[in-house]
Amino acid sequence: MTPQQLHQLEQELRDCWQADYFRLRARLRRLKENPRQQQIERLRRDVQASIAFRENRQRQIPEPDFPPELPVSERRGEIAEAIRQHPVILVCGETGSGKTTQLPKICLQAGRGVNGIIGHTQPRRIAAQAISSRLAEELHTEVGGKVGYKVRFHDRSGPENLIKVMTDGILLAELQQDHWLNQYDTLIIDEAHERSLNIDFLLGYLKRLLRKRRDLKLIITSATIDAERIAAHFNNAPVIEVSGRTWPVEIRYRPLQSPDSDEEPQDLQQGIASAIDELQQEGRGDVLVFLPGEQEIRETSKALRHLRERMDILPLYARLPAAEQKRVFHPGGRTRVILATNVAETSLTVPGIRYVIDTGQARLSRYSWRSKIQRLKIEKISQASANQRAGRCGRTGPGICIRLYDEEDFNNRPAFTDPEILRSNLAAVILQMLHIRLGDIEAFPFIDAPDPRLIRDGYRLL
Repeated sequence: MTPQQLHQLEQELRDCWQADYFRLRARLRRLKENPRQQQIERLRRDVQASIAFRENRQRQIPEPDFPPELPVSERRGEIAEAIRQHPVILVCGETGSGKTTQLPKICLQAGRGVNGIIGHTQPRRIAAQAISSRLAEELHTEVGGKVGYKVRFHDRSGPENLIKVMTDGILLAELQQDHWLNQYDTLIIDEAHERSLNIDFLLGYLKRLLRKRRDLKLIITSATIDAERIAAHFNNAPVIEVSGRTWPVEIRYRPLQSPDSDEEPQDLQQGIASAIDELQQEGRGDVLVFLPGEQEIRETSKALRHLRERMDILPLYARLPAAEQKRVFHPGGRTRVILATNVAETSLTVPGIRYVIDTGQARLSRYSWRSKIQRLKIEKISQASANQRAGRCGRTGPGICIRLYDEEDFNNRPAFTDPEILRSNLAAVILQMLHIRLGDIEAFPFIDAPDPRLIRDGYRLL
């Protein structure tokens, strides 16, 4: 093969699918040093196959529809232009704005998804599966085709996907095999306000990666994100705010024990039962009850068995089998009472909710550096989380949220939940970072860097 033919092959490489490009380019470089006709012909066939695959992806891009009732649909032109112009954008939207389901479709409209897959991360498996199903339905395809998903124990993804929904833990695991994330041309990090370890790891790693991969686009979304802080982390990335499609929500405070009363306080299950009775006087509607964990869900389900003759009592938590999860997303004829952990706070939208009962609690993992123990404790939620919970009943009409604590208690709560990196055992974090090959914890670009004293304590513990 002449140098001119090798040069032509090198030019053709530019039209390959991105995930193939670096592998094929490495083969070409080796052949330049030691040309062998048979291997050159094989490389040419592989290059042509990759080009054909990319061209087929281009033909497969659908023309998405955007529901006019969603606020994000009105801003899709502005968002698409921002994606084209900037490597990183932040989309901040209230509950119900439609950002989770519509942003991948806006990316398709902006020309993404051809050179690589549009990766869309969720903090929880249950959300990733539900969102992939919804996207597939809106794009008139089957899950596993143009839209795939990958979570622990379940993988319905492949190179034919235009959009791939996954947990943030899955994307972190893929870093070990593909440090440059070459199979993706766009990444959407959803629910970033949760500030889990996985999300902070991804945001720090992607800050570094974007310097090397100029073609990669990053979209960060959240409902209650500290937008200025995140934007500053990514060199003052533009922030697009989308108003939520929310109706007014009446807040009622019904503490389990009144401050001025000498009566015995109600237990949690009695308080929930009383709140359900009060809400049923307001008219028919499904009720979403937020509880700290699975144990409290089981206890409350038993305590409400007297309601089963006229209502469906349904659990909702991350480890729930898929068949039972689906019952929550398909309203039936009877009134439903859905007992959920904070998985229903932002990641998922449960249809038909008119009322919310908020216990004001959640299970949070917190490390005590004095006792050297990581505990999963029931704690009071932040004001931001409480407002997110209340917003779940303002999606389709006016709603009512009953908080099983008083207004003074709410006002004294912190504005936001502490990021997980600030309440974790750093010995475990250091090991995890070494396992994923993220480098030294002290040099890693965290949004909120951990205290150096706690880092030293983590190394001492190891």
